[in-house]
Amino acid sequence: MKVLIIGGGGREHAIAWKISQSPKVDKLYCAPGNAGIREIAECVDIGVMDFDRQVDFAKEKKIDLTVIGPDDPLVAGAVDAFEAAGLRVFGPRKSAALLEGSKSFSKDLMKKYGIPTAGYEVFDSPEAALAYLKTASIPIVLKADGLALGKGVFICNTREEAENGVKALMLDKRFGSAGNRIVAEEFMTGREVSVLSFVDGKTVKIMTSAQDHKRAKDGDQGLNTGGMGTFSPSPFYTEEVDKFCKAYIYQATVDAMKAEGREFKGIIFFGLMLTEKGPRVLEYNARFGDPETQVVLPRMKNDIVEVLEACIDGTLDQIDLQFEENAAVCVVLASEGYPEKYEKGFPIAGLEAFKHRTGYFAFHAGSKLEDNGVVVTDGGRVLGVTAVGTDLKEARNNAYEAVTWVSFKNKYMRRDIGKGIEKA
Repeated sequence: MKVLIIGGGGREHAIAWKISQSPKVDKLYCAPGNAGIREIAECVDIGVMDFDRQVDFAKEKKIDLTVIGPDDPLVAGAVDAFEAAGLRVFGPRKSAALLEGSKSFSKDLMKKYGIPTAGYEVFDSPEAALAYLKTASIPIVLKADGLALGKGVFICNTREEAENGVKALMLDKRFGSAGNRIVAEEFMTGREVSVLSFVDGKTVKIMTSAQDHKRAKDGDQGLNTGGMGTFSPSPFYTEEVDKFCKAYIYQATVDAMKAEGREFKGIIFFGLMLTEKGPRVLEYNARFGDPETQVVLPRMKNDIVEVLEACIDGTLDQIDLQFEENAAVCVVLASEGYPEKYEKGFPIAGLEAFKHRTGYFAFHAGSKLEDNGVVVTDGGRVLGVTAVGTDLKEARNNAYEAVTWVSFKNKYMRRDIGKGIEKA
């Protein structure tokens, strides 16, 4: 098979690595890719939103399967463009990707079909939102309705913070048009857990659990980011939690989308909050999480190409999805200043250390190969250094050992990814 991956981040590097393990695949392309993906795939200089050129390339190269990685192209209709050209593609159509593309749509869906989530209100004007905040319960959570690179969520502990949040989202347009509409949501407390799943329109198969660390600084301080590290599995995702979610959340979501005429084929990422009253849905994503993918796929036993094809063909019920009885931890190496201002273009040393060690990975997120053959930093999140171990403690130790192999100017990371979790 010839396979094309759309995207160029750490998630796509992990997907490319996993696809490259498949005996079914003999040629792998990635558009646009990055310096790490370049080592296992032929990278093509086509942007993630350039559907016409992607489709032309897939036709020209006789691509057998295209996998869409990021949220933006999915929400904008990349899958529809490939299907219209008669090409085989993995991911939800535009109508189904709205599950991630609009927070208000997903909240209304959960309300309509009785899927447990936080109470909420939707606002199209800053005046209405500010008026509501005068009497709303505090703390409160404000969310941009549209896509905001995982950063459009404000947890407001005071009324003043909430008012400033409305202004930042709706008046200052910090996340552009994503903040034209906002969701004000009840503040929930508990453990967060991420659960990725494969979906073929009717069947849902759950992957192993994971947990992300969103805040920029140790102790969950600082600004929200796209994710500073993650671990898998989550010790808090118990058999009891799994049983509840399978009964009231996972299948219910897939059935709800089908009932709405928005059949979902692809990945549903369930962001869960384990509250005192039971699991609640925090958010949905319509694609692999980043950096959750970097800890989930190294633990997956199956040939991923077989699973992706089963999702497209509606035969997922025939797949026995299996994961290793181990653990994985990913520590993101970022550029100092991320998620705000940061410099890039600094040479990255030490990457060769990963080539001869089993169970250690350097998934590239923001890297670039210069004409002189040197790999340099090219983003806020630069690398996802991932390691597996027999349990979370060993995986964490291995990951933090591996981050010492890599160096670049202004390297920054959190020191507490998965810390204390191994005792849970």
